[in-house]
Amino acid sequence: MATPPAPTPQRKRATARSAGLPPMQPLAGARQWQYVDSLTPHLFVPTPDRPVRAKLRVLRKDTQVLPHQHDWAQLAVSTTGSLHLRVPHATFVVPPGRALWIPPQVEHAVTLVETAELRTLYVYQAPGQCGPGSAANGTDSADDSWQRCRVLEVSELMRALACDLTTASDDATPPSAAQLARERHVSALLLDELRRATVLHLRVDMPRDKRLHSLCEAVLHDPTAHDSLQDFAHNSGASLRTVARLFRQELGCTYVQWRQQVILAKAVQLGASGLAIGQIAVELGYTPSAFSAMVHRAVGLSPARFLGMQSRQ
Repeated sequence: MATPPAPTPQRKRATARSAGLPPMQPLAGARQWQYVDSLTPHLFVPTPDRPVRAKLRVLRKDTQVLPHQHDWAQLAVSTTGSLHLRVPHATFVVPPGRALWIPPQVEHAVTLVETAELRTLYVYQAPGQCGPGSAANGTDSADDSWQRCRVLEVSELMRALACDLTTASDDATPPSAAQLARERHVSALLLDELRRATVLHLRVDMPRDKRLHSLCEAVLHDPTAHDSLQDFAHNSGASLRTVARLFRQELGCTYVQWRQQVILAKAVQLGASGLAIGQIAVELGYTPSAFSAMVHRAVGLSPARFLGMQSRQ
């Protein structure tokens, strides 16, 4: 067995938590969460020699991985089940078969909406650079879009490459020269696929105001709740005018526009689970025709095209 290297400042930073993103608290009468740590990220630190390291965990529904951050980038891939990933002032919905890119030093917490197999890839980032290219040759240094979280489509090739990477930690027997050479080839191709991945707009901005935030969390978990701002305001304990003003000030949109983004993200999640478009519409409180009109109005696409389901019709 290899002796694990001594902790470095980078390894210590990997498990550090900040007070900026508290664990999500259940509302009265709501489901109870099970909280877990991120678990031994210091045993999977990516390096220039091993630029992509993989971890695999199966987490049960209603589990939350407590807030944490890393000095390297992370790609969270849910191969089965859906998850929500929270960063300060936003939540990302990640359906099965999609992935979330998380830049270095971004505090985040993962909430499992369904029991899921979560494959986490840690990606080395060269100093002063951010993106999949920085792990190899610095080709992303001028592209600041990688400095923000983003949900990505996962191609069949990317999924196969991610699953091929070993999930053995630094505590395990060191890989042989041949295994390391293969790992580098797989990592290089995976990073190239990552650069080409399609971005999905599944970000839902969250307010700072505590009254709004708790109710917005409830809508995230049940998008059919509070279908009008009047209902929402009643449950917040604030006036209709105050709630409308807070939405404009903090999120730059109306409540109807914000809830519509939640519904679109939920539709992608339901589509990934195998539901037909008509069933998705009913689940979200729409008739099929009203759902089609809403999607087309919001994103300029038919539901089938937006959800990538043309082949199911």
